[in-house]
Amino acid sequence: MKSAYELAMERLEKQAPTRSLTAAQKAEIAELEATARAKIAEQELFLKGQIEKAVAEGKYEDAAQLEQQLAREIRRANEDCETKKDQIRAK
Repeated sequence: MKSAYELAMERLEKQAPTRSLTAAQKAEIAELEATARAKIAEQELFLKGQIEKAVAEGKYEDAAQLEQQLAREIRRANEDCETKKDQIRAK
């Protein structure tokens, strides 16, 4: 007897079958993820230094703005990576 989870997964598979990725697609996706992580790390290094400097000088508003900028940069890098990964999967 199948569980509700197994039945739901079978229905989902019928509606939208999963596609397996080729080795080349997997390599492209891995490269995209590595690039995104590198961009994020670069931004973190740069902006966290700026944030620490602003806090040390007592410029808390500037530090808050830099933290928001860092969050935006991280979000943008992740969104770009996901968009490109979806394009690769669609090939």
